[in-house]
Amino acid sequence: MAKKAKKQQQSGGTPATVALTAAGVDYTVHSYDHDPSHPSYGEEAAEAMGVSPERVFKTLVADVDGALTVAVVPVAGSLDLKALASAVGGKRAAMADPALAERTTGYVRGGISPLGQRKKLPTVLDASATAHPTICVSAGRRGLEVELTPEDLAKLTAATLAPIARG
Repeated sequence: MAKKAKKQQQSGGTPATVALTAAGVDYTVHSYDHDPSHPSYGEEAAEAMGVSPERVFKTLVADVDGALTVAVVPVAGSLDLKALASAVGGKRAAMADPALAERTTGYVRGGISPLGQRKKLPTVLDASATAHPTICVSAGRRGLEVELTPEDLAKLTAATLAPIARG
């Protein structure tokens, strides 16, 4: 896996792939042609890669009691905002303003990666990730995903593991 990673970084990589390479983590890059008319970025990624939607995770930015927080949940489900707030010791959570999420992370909507963000935000990874040997998350651009172990993702993002998705 590492050979593909180095090639990606040398060809200009994204902040996410650069961060993975710098950390010495094994990962695989998957790219596909993004269809702007597809109704779901995450489901499109799963279909294009031929990977179960339970193994492809979307990165969402929420506002928990006034603090931006990253939630990483399977594309097959949705984010439970109450569970996210509880996981970080908060009371209320709402989805963050998309423009604020883009400015803060340095990524565009549909391409927000939990890795290599402009500003490091508290991150919560849905506990279901640990049921899989590897998961896929955005590599920081629409049509680009990285596959890595849930343990490596949690370590690199200092994520809390908690049940924050609902099916």
